[in-house]
Amino acid sequence: MRRVVVTGAGALSPLGNDWPTVFARLQAKKNAVQVQPDLKQYAGMQTHLAAMCAPYTLDEKVYNRKTMRGMGKVAQMATKASEVALKEAGLFGDPVLKSGKVGVSFGSSSGSPAFIADFGRMLLNKSTDGVTATTYIKMMSHTAPVNIGVFFGLTGRIITTSSACTSGSQGIGYAFEAVQSGKQVAMLAGGAEELDPTQAAVFDTLFATSTQYNDRPRMTPRPFDKERDGLVLGEGACTFVLEEYEHAKARGAQMLGEIVGYGTNCDGTHVTQPQSATMAQAMRLALEDAGLPGGAIPYVNAHGTSTDQGDVAESQATQAVLGSRTAISSLKSYMGHTLGACGALETWMTLEMMKAGWFAPTLNLQQVDPRCGELDYVLAGGRKLETEFAMSNNFAFGGINTSLILRRI
Repeated sequence: MRRVVVTGAGALSPLGNDWPTVFARLQAKKNAVQVQPDLKQYAGMQTHLAAMCAPYTLDEKVYNRKTMRGMGKVAQMATKASEVALKEAGLFGDPVLKSGKVGVSFGSSSGSPAFIADFGRMLLNKSTDGVTATTYIKMMSHTAPVNIGVFFGLTGRIITTSSACTSGSQGIGYAFEAVQSGKQVAMLAGGAEELDPTQAAVFDTLFATSTQYNDRPRMTPRPFDKERDGLVLGEGACTFVLEEYEHAKARGAQMLGEIVGYGTNCDGTHVTQPQSATMAQAMRLALEDAGLPGGAIPYVNAHGTSTDQGDVAESQATQAVLGSRTAISSLKSYMGHTLGACGALETWMTLEMMKAGWFAPTLNLQQVDPRCGELDYVLAGGRKLETEFAMSNNFAFGGINTSLILRRI
């Protein structure tokens, strides 16, 4: 089996769009949650909080009417992140992109919701007014990977991972397997999500959003905390260039880290009630894939959504697999739940924290819920830790569980 390394990464996030900016924000212990006035317009909407993506620019000469005709915001963000990743990898414009040896494995929870609404109006009004030749392209669940492929002229395989909160982590995992098996030399991998009121409504109706802190946005979300009251939505995009090690080495590419293990499975019981036992099994699958014992993982980047059942199930599963001495923290306390982007953004930040030898604490975690697993919750000033390996976990609606194991190079 071939080794798979990260040779490029591009990100758009609520904390910033480059690592120095994000790192400074993490060290300042300041989250990006704010009151989102748009949410207040909807009767019945209980949460008014969100974490918007930091501003970014698109070169009008490149991102023009022709190249963007099939893109909604989620596809634009995904493509921009991919451009940054390819440039960092030194592969932007390289002939290998059109050789059939490079593909895309990428996901989002859905396409751009505004264009789904156009079809809703068609059904309601019995009129196709407002529906255009590109409406479906912008709303389809695989709009991000398809637009990435078209924009860069990729002719390898396309794997679309529209699996809610595991869209990004599955994007990385399946890209890892494609390169590891020799099916592709390199893959663009990750996930993206644009913030939309419909997504807030999904979690609001499940009583899973944070509502008690609408007037104190910096005090939430509170992963694993006894006083947590739900998640806060965010938005962003993140793309990795995953490349076969020997290919990367031969061209003198920089290597940001290595993916060494991936595990994924399904609870098979309930769409919205997470199961600790199968979460734990996903972690064991990743460890088995990496050929590592649980003791080799001193830090876990948690899914940590700040939901009542999710935090308890995840922390108990982590303890069952890795023991009580494992350090754990949740980056969602800084940037909210970026849904389809979270697996990729959190993996990127975990790789960078490994290189820095410092791991961010979970913000707002003041008193660990006694129902949560016994773990080494990273608090206050963060944690200085030199480690070769780390784990990043994500879990989604439908009982989809993912676990990635990362290696510092």
